[in-house]
Amino acid sequence: MLGGAGLVGANVYASATEGWGDGSGTDASGHVLSSGMATIDCPDVGGRLTAVPDAARPEVDRELAALDQQIAAAYQQVRQAGRGGGVDAGSTGETIMKPLEEKRSESIGRIADAVGRAGERPRGLDDLAACTLRPGDNGQPTGTPDDDGRQGGTGQGQDGAGADQGGSAQGQGGDRQGQNGSGQGQSGSGQAQNGAGQGGNGPVVSDYADITAVPPEAPAPPPQADASRGTFTSDCGVNAGGLFNSDNVIVAPGVSNGAHHFHDYIGNQGNNAFASDEDLAKAGTSCADQGDKSSYYWPVLRLQNGTQERDAGAPGGGTEGNAGRIVTPERVTLTFVGNPRGKVTAMPRLLRIITGDAKAFVNGPGDANASWSCTGYENRQLKDKYPLCPPGSDVVRTFRFQSCWDGRNIDSANHRTHVAFTAADGSCPAGFRPIPQLVQRIVYDVDAPSLADGGRTVPLFAVDSFPEQLHKPVTDHGDFINVFGEDLMREMVDCVNSGRACGSSAADGSSEENGGSEENGGSVTSPPAPSASRSAETPRHDATTSPARTTKHDTDDKAAPAVSAAPRSTPAPSQAAPAPAPATAAAYAPPAAAGAEPQASRGGLAETGAHLWPAAIGTLLALSGLFMLLRARRMRY
Repeated sequence: MLGGAGLVGANVYASATEGWGDGSGTDASGHVLSSGMATIDCPDVGGRLTAVPDAARPEVDRELAALDQQIAAAYQQVRQAGRGGGVDAGSTGETIMKPLEEKRSESIGRIADAVGRAGERPRGLDDLAACTLRPGDNGQPTGTPDDDGRQGGTGQGQDGAGADQGGSAQGQGGDRQGQNGSGQGQSGSGQAQNGAGQGGNGPVVSDYADITAVPPEAPAPPPQADASRGTFTSDCGVNAGGLFNSDNVIVAPGVSNGAHHFHDYIGNQGNNAFASDEDLAKAGTSCADQGDKSSYYWPVLRLQNGTQERDAGAPGGGTEGNAGRIVTPERVTLTFVGNPRGKVTAMPRLLRIITGDAKAFVNGPGDANASWSCTGYENRQLKDKYPLCPPGSDVVRTFRFQSCWDGRNIDSANHRTHVAFTAADGSCPAGFRPIPQLVQRIVYDVDAPSLADGGRTVPLFAVDSFPEQLHKPVTDHGDFINVFGEDLMREMVDCVNSGRACGSSAADGSSEENGGSEENGGSVTSPPAPSASRSAETPRHDATTSPARTTKHDTDDKAAPAVSAAPRSTPAPSQAAPAPAPATAAAYAPPAAAGAEPQASRGGLAETGAHLWPAAIGTLLALSGLFMLLRARRMRY
């Protein structure tokens, strides 16, 4: 059985939203403000479940996915009503909201029945059936998406690209485009003055904030004497091969398009809605160290520039408001760090962790864990805004995953209560034990959008989302499934607990922009220095590709054979260590600390040849001299 009994409102242990308040963009009820766009607000049934017997799990998963589909369909009706000139709250209630409640009531009843047949029937689920049409900030429930911006400035202009139901980012007729013929507005961006995104359901200009105006965060408290100070880094590439789907095997196993938005996948190459634990264990990996078959995935980031990806007419893509060019990350760093109070224990194999809340826009920030910033400013973090970065600075998404485990379960009914965040002093809740914390840093080379013209000149960017979540930055989230080999997991724990820097990128010695900028004062809140090299990425022969995409970085992200499957280790930055030696021909510098090291990591063929050439030339010269001596002696006689 997953979890305990009854219902839970908010996971008090799994909240990473301390510090919300000033500029959080929430109203008195805890909802994130909708910035002029109406949306559908339904209670999150899955988040309230804490007890689901194993025998009931498949049926419960199917019904939870059906609830998401019902909301998405109702939101499409709201969009269509908006195109027709707007609707009033009364007519919307009768034609959209009441039928939605009836469908939800039936699904919720089947969930309760399934749980009751195998265990204790949950109480209070019936109260979660009713939804509301939440008005935009202007207080008008008729401020629906795709109303050409007349209610709150959320439309896309008369010649714009308000996406039709097929998601082609064109006009209602499916083929009407702007005057430039690109499915955009007159200026070529598909945005009205206040923007509404290429899909017509966000983002809007109020979703962005200047990172330089964000106050720096307070430094983290110093670690205690028994802290585990080491790090372990896994280099798994940037998904240059384009492995995507709109599934989520954690939340909606066995359900196609269970996420209703597209994910980037790195690491495990077999993750889809139907992947079993055995499938994940047998799949290939994009990680340099083949012992890491873990799955790391997150919503894709898109430029709202009129591009039609291959998913423009597909579920999870354009048909659900996720439109625009998918941006390949410039860098992705996966670093496992220790606990500031003591040693960590190994993660259990196949542990699932979700950090953040894909529905935080309507659920409120209780489980949100979005962190947006810019390189050089990473001690300034935004929770509910996309950052506007100054020239020369890149957009950074950071996920700090839960790092306390209950010691028993690899998942829970609501996918949260089996793991928890540490308290401010680094302690875990009672009954939980510290595990290595995954810090995931994703960097994008995207320009700050031109807000004055709603993204016409420089396009808006946003993450994919459930359609009713309006691409709000607060909905950002990351997913992780631990498929580390047992030996490599033991190596990770040993490195972290002994204060060393280990892993496939540990010897790079790069500090990146987040550690030494004058602006961020050393970025005390930033994750450990990530790798600046992707040359150790494993070839992606088995990746299934989805939407095609191009960025100016794609040519730099071609996979190359891994340098070495064995992790390296160096002293952690907190320990005094000599400066690393210059990089070898194998693309990585050898560690400064003494110790055994795989032969392959000490240099490539070019370096080996450089050492052999002097000996070879000397041998040839000696043989030539001997030949000349013998010939001269023959000529004398």
